[in-house]
Amino acid sequence: MSCILHIETSTKVCSVAVTEDGAVLFEKTDKNGPSHAVELGVFVDEALSYTDNHGIPFDAVAVSCGPGSYTGLRIGVSMAKGLCYARGLKLIAVPTLELLCVPVLLRHDDLPEDALLCPMVDARRMEVYSALYDRALHTVRPIGADVVGPETYAGYLAERPVYFFGDGAAKCQSEIAHPNAHFLSDVVPLARYMGPLAEKAMAVARFEDVAYFEPFYLKEFVASKPKKLL
Repeated sequence: MSCILHIETSTKVCSVAVTEDGAVLFEKTDKNGPSHAVELGVFVDEALSYTDNHGIPFDAVAVSCGPGSYTGLRIGVSMAKGLCYARGLKLIAVPTLELLCVPVLLRHDDLPEDALLCPMVDARRMEVYSALYDRALHTVRPIGADVVGPETYAGYLAERPVYFFGDGAAKCQSEIAHPNAHFLSDVVPLARYMGPLAEKAMAVARFEDVAYFEPFYLKEFVASKPKKLL
């Protein structure tokens, strides 16, 4: 059995959840942000009070690790590290783009078998951070910084249906006009959906070094130059 505290602050949405063996026991979400600096501490306190009152010990803290908002990720990761140090817990990193795929797979079980999932996190102008996954969440194309135009992802669209979603997808809809391009609305990363990915990490003991861990956005993407994929 495992009980995990989940923290998600990679976009303007701030959310915290507690899961035990995959079942959501507690959840708090604010979609009116960004207000992470104000709300996150309150949500975490409420989650800790809930588990303490019910005598449920935590096994780990899972945090969304980007790419995403620079400030949001720093706040979320700092909180997660503090909890791990204070309570002697393991730290699990959940990639934000994989997390975005979870609600899509749960809500759309009628997706074609060969469908590709393309979660997008908004950067600026026509820039996004994105990746491509199949329905089993195997990486087809790793996370990259893209300038979106009519030919971006053209090679993938020529072969199979691609589903675009996330806060960067709406602005790309006018640029990607292809019969195999499908856009899904209202898909946001939430802590409640981190459970399956965190449980998978727990099963193989894939934990982060609390002292040295940094979110992907800070370590890998902030200095990268978005590129146009042909």
